[in-house]
Amino acid sequence: MLKLIPFQTEKQQIRQVLCLGAHSDDIEIGCGGAILALVEAFPDLNVFWVVLSSAGNRREEALESANAFLQPVNQKTILIENFKDTFFPYMGIEIKKFFEWLGKEVSPDLILTHYRQDLHQDHRLVSDLTWNTFRNHMILEYEIPKYDGDLGNPNFFVHISDSIRKQKIAHLMKFFATQSNKHWFTEETFSAILRLRGIESNSPSQYAEAFYCRKAVLM
Repeated sequence: MLKLIPFQTEKQQIRQVLCLGAHSDDIEIGCGGAILALVEAFPDLNVFWVVLSSAGNRREEALESANAFLQPVNQKTILIENFKDTFFPYMGIEIKKFFEWLGKEVSPDLILTHYRQDLHQDHRLVSDLTWNTFRNHMILEYEIPKYDGDLGNPNFFVHISDSIRKQKIAHLMKFFATQSNKHWFTEETFSAILRLRGIESNSPSQYAEAFYCRKAVLM
């Protein structure tokens, strides 16, 4: 088990973070707390935020939410794309080309992306293309609770304060009104997974977000 803590040396400083989400609420659900914690820890952080699918009103929701999460960040790029939701594996060529372009645009110190074993086909493709494109970067895969029952045994935890927990959940409830009809999209769901991962990682605040770290270089 690893715990993310603020890096202290110049060599380990996090300067740029790339956040990748298949759909307009994925980043916020999977790693919104970690992002808020990183923004707090690194005032000069440069964030590249990419959402690949955003049909109808979800585009505006994605933009408003991203700007809220990144409100203190001076250097930020928010890209909201229009690949067809649930059809990612059948649009692989177009999405692969987008990732090839993205790999030339950014070289982040940390990448937050989908879990490779996620049972949603769009999520899996984004994870696979993240690893295909970024071969020399720190990649953490986040989890999203849903009916598939695909939560696993994460090995990397970010302890978050209770205030960050509340802020994350408040943003989710405020900015994603189109998802309010989904039985799982509730404050209770989001708080429960944070509490569970807090127990597993012995978080002093009781709350944590969990990730899968497949490769890491210590020095």
